[in-house]
Amino acid sequence: MVGLGRTFSILLAAAIGITSTPAADAPAWAVPTFESLGIHYNRDLAQDGCRVRYRAAGANEWREGYPLVYDQRERQYRGSLVGLRPDTLYDIRLEADAPPVEFQARTRSEEFPIGKTTYLPAGTTDQTLHIREGGTAQGWRLVTPAPGTKFVSDVFNLSDHNVVVEAGYVILRGLELKNAGIHGVLIREGVQHVVVEDCHITGWGRLGGARVWGVSGGSDSGIYAENDAGHLVIQRNLIEYPRGGSNDWESGHPSGPQAITLRDSRGGNIIRYNTIQSTEDHGFNDGIGGGANFSFKGSPNRDSDIYGNIVSHCWDDAIESEGANMNVRIWSNYIHHTFVHVATASTSMGPLYIFRNVFGESRLSHQDPSGGMMIKTGMNYLTIDGERVSTGLGHRFIFHNTALQPKGALDVFSGHDLHNAVSRNNIFYARGRAYPQDRGAPPNDFRNDLTGSYLGGGFVLSMFLPSERLEWYLAPTMNRIKWGRVEYTRNGKDFAITDPLVQVKNPAIDAGVRLPGFNDEYTGPAPDIGAFENGLPPLRFGRDMAPGFSRAPWERY
Repeated sequence: MVGLGRTFSILLAAAIGITSTPAADAPAWAVPTFESLGIHYNRDLAQDGCRVRYRAAGANEWREGYPLVYDQRERQYRGSLVGLRPDTLYDIRLEADAPPVEFQARTRSEEFPIGKTTYLPAGTTDQTLHIREGGTAQGWRLVTPAPGTKFVSDVFNLSDHNVVVEAGYVILRGLELKNAGIHGVLIREGVQHVVVEDCHITGWGRLGGARVWGVSGGSDSGIYAENDAGHLVIQRNLIEYPRGGSNDWESGHPSGPQAITLRDSRGGNIIRYNTIQSTEDHGFNDGIGGGANFSFKGSPNRDSDIYGNIVSHCWDDAIESEGANMNVRIWSNYIHHTFVHVATASTSMGPLYIFRNVFGESRLSHQDPSGGMMIKTGMNYLTIDGERVSTGLGHRFIFHNTALQPKGALDVFSGHDLHNAVSRNNIFYARGRAYPQDRGAPPNDFRNDLTGSYLGGGFVLSMFLPSERLEWYLAPTMNRIKWGRVEYTRNGKDFAITDPLVQVKNPAIDAGVRLPGFNDEYTGPAPDIGAFENGLPPLRFGRDMAPGFSRAPWERY
């Protein structure tokens, strides 16, 4: 792979659609989202690796970030800083057995400057809304209901789409979109910088929805972005109840409606605080997905964040993040009623970070509750300029996730090829296999996870404090079976119990290892294992829990 530098430079310029560096004289730079920075550093391999330190500009103390990883193909170090504040300037220092490289980068602002506002009339329309005039970075075009009213698009399955966006720097806010024949919102090929927020999308797609039921073009979606669209913000939407439904695995690979689909995106996407739900009979193929899977682009491609979402009722993948996965971060999602929780086949460039997610119920079909896997892996080979190129060399980092049992996934990982994966501090109790078979170099690194069958590892439900909310804080003690014959003395009497149920200290509390940049704010002598850290605020899942959430016009009027 060392000799593929020219091949990959050509490949990335064509497939990803950006130059290798933002400026010829800039060896290091960062690509921002609201709460993350994706770092890229062009240089030769350093003997001692590459450490990264950062601080808010003007602060006194540097913080340590998670080390960058090296891609020999591009002769580039890459990695991410997470948990940052929006619209904040940061100092960044890279240390790789040479004089340090320092530069600054600012995270994105959550506020979009409005240049022109188009107020949609109150009431219901059955006509497709076409957005052909956009805005600029200095003045976005906002499309929203008139103040004090709600706007409903109900096209009664007579039009393919509720809204078609054909221009950039557009915000769709607070719309109710019903009964599109194919997609609720269609973002045209190559369009950049679109925000879809606080919308309700329901009833879209063709009846049936799956190939086995005669629908030849799958992935009818609440929000569908065509090839090379990117820099999308999809936030605080309720996307539910498509008209049709995906088949399950008993009749072949699921195919059918999706909530959000990105086709070979340009990257730079933020998908956060959405609630995606349905019923089993109207289930999704994937909740958040796209393609092409075995590629150097895919969905969401690069420099993207997926967090704070509730995703449920999927017959294949709840979150499908497949393709390049270059500085892609997936965290703080609650994933329930699905086959695969997070799909990552392939991760051709990396690094991909999957952290602090909660993995709920998994099932194979309507009749078979045996479940799938938490993380799908896999790779294949492509021929580029006559050279055989692997799509499986990108790094995956899997930190602090919680798997719920019983009825959770059967296996932690799928049985496909997996390389360059690192796991730490996960609660990975499962009824099946924890880690995949070693398939050779480059190796994986699985350590400091809680694994085992859900009975062999204890009654997993008792690990968590009872709560009516989506919170899984760790209980101080938990139930465990003490196998064998155990002798007791009580009130002067001797007796024995076989396989008694006993209370033991929760093995997840204060048992994690430090991961710079990912668990710095822990309480106690060490981080807790799993998604929730006792003593810190709870994770936020779904649109109702978004910071500053307020009801949308379609809920209020």
